[in-house]
Amino acid sequence: MDRWMPAWEIAERVRRGEWKARDVTERALARIAALNPPLNAFIQVDAEGALRQAAAIDARVAAGEDPGPLAGVPIGVKDLEPAKGLVMTYGSRAFEGQVAEADSVQVARLRAAGAVVVGKTNTPEFGYKGFTENRLWGPTRNPWNPAKTPGGSSGGSSAAVAAGMVPLATAGDGGGSIRIPAAMTGCYGIKPTAHRIPRAGEHAPTWGYFSTLGPMARTVRDAARYLDAAAGPHPDDPEVLDGPAGFEAAVLGPAPRLRRVAWSADLGYAAVDPDVARVARAAAERLAAAVGAELEEAHPGFGDTMEAWMTIAAAGDTRLVDEMPAEQRAKLEPGFVRFAEVGRRFTAVDVARALEHRHQVNRQMTRFFARYDLLLTPTTAATAFAAEGPPPSVIGGKEVGPAGFIPFTYPFNFLGLPAASLPAGLAPDGLPVGLQAVAPRFADAFLLRVSAAYEAASPWRYPGQD
Repeated sequence: MDRWMPAWEIAERVRRGEWKARDVTERALARIAALNPPLNAFIQVDAEGALRQAAAIDARVAAGEDPGPLAGVPIGVKDLEPAKGLVMTYGSRAFEGQVAEADSVQVARLRAAGAVVVGKTNTPEFGYKGFTENRLWGPTRNPWNPAKTPGGSSGGSSAAVAAGMVPLATAGDGGGSIRIPAAMTGCYGIKPTAHRIPRAGEHAPTWGYFSTLGPMARTVRDAARYLDAAAGPHPDDPEVLDGPAGFEAAVLGPAPRLRRVAWSADLGYAAVDPDVARVARAAAERLAAAVGAELEEAHPGFGDTMEAWMTIAAAGDTRLVDEMPAEQRAKLEPGFVRFAEVGRRFTAVDVARALEHRHQVNRQMTRFFARYDLLLTPTTAATAFAAEGPPPSVIGGKEVGPAGFIPFTYPFNFLGLPAASLPAGLAPDGLPVGLQAVAPRFADAFLLRVSAAYEAASPWRYPGQD
């Protein structure tokens, strides 16, 4: 049983009775036991619970029932999302020892589709930074080079998938937290249109407008099948989208034929490592060729959206900190506290201005997509850095701030547009580079079809894959 086998193929073999879900699960648990110690992708493994889930799936198959489209597929769940009976710490000592009493809507839907939850994956404290390290669980390391970070905040999920421990894991993206780690580990990560998957927990997500759930995967078809299982309305989420899924069917259809694809190496304002830009540009040319399009250099024309993004996002973490008792606040990382404090300097009028800016930039992108079918950029401005941080302060010969390595991701959280990171190739340092593809709002199926066409033209391998 190849550890690199796609999730969809595992599920089909289990559904046909060719494989036992228990055997699949046991092999995944053995891989985690062997591969996880030097990487620290999983912070908790629930072997007993996973084997119970697998046995229930095998019983359904034996009874002639369909156990679901993800039957027997082992998955990890990011530690910003509850999975019943497993730890729920948000990567924070302030919640050390907390156990989830129920699944999130997404996890419940994945389980109902037959997925087997094998454990929780690491994340920075409350997902506030783009690399995965915290004072409770320590740093997660990159399978390509364990001295480097797998990115964040879904770095535990990306490391687990890229190392071949599991074929799928849950992830979330408020400023790039699916696409950054996907780029740094060579995974396929898609942030669907905002509110495609419900956020329906007890409390509103702290980065409500911007935080979008989605998969960390190795193949586009796996990601599409995941989205089919997880997407759709829920009465507890007032923002969630209604509408048809059919994402896997779209992936299996013919490759789209596009007119024009835009390439921007820097969005007109960002510092970027020239090696990263070169590798991503070559990948953009391959993608354009795969869909029969002309590749044109073009910038959307908006400036850096970080200030407006922060105006809306930071207040959620300010509220979170304010509602903690003093003994919990004392356990928070200083970096997270500083991030949360940013929210105090903004007024309600500042938030209203940021929302108006969001509206106008979105209108700008609508006009841009009237001319271009797709926007391509590097996913990150640099390759993976030290697992413990800090991020690079100089990129492409220019001084940058702490978010200088992710100038391409947060603008599309700000706008809520669907965006994916595709494996572009390796930089001279031997680390993966990501190609970001951004599509018009609601065009998730289109983005997946384009991704599948690129994947077919640019097959990808992982460290240790023969």
